[in-house]
Amino acid sequence: ASASATRSAAQPEPTTSSDPRDPTSAPPEPPEPTGPPVLREGDSGPEVVELQKRLGQLLLYIGVSDGKYDDGVRNAVSNYQSQHDITDDPDGVYGENTRNDLESRTDEP
Repeated sequence: ASASATRSAAQPEPTTSSDPRDPTSAPPEPPEPTGPPVLREGDSGPEVVELQKRLGQLLLYIGVSDGKYDDGVRNAVSNYQSQHDITDDPDGVYGENTRNDLESRTDEP
């Protein structure tokens, strides 16, 4: 037997492990979101600006469309949910059901 054959038999090749306790295994990739984001107090950005403008069309939000989901936006979303019996999303959270209902009643800003 050659020296290289003896050496490879003594030291097996490293294998990749899917064991979550193995520090060398990579964590699984999180699934990609499938729809529009759920918005809540503390969020910010262009999606919040659109929400503010849609709520403004219904005179539920009269503040500045600054893209900040603050207490005023949360209250407006909560009031909208109450007026339209939306109970599938948490109170004051702009989730899928609230979004679908609001978008059906307003024009895209």
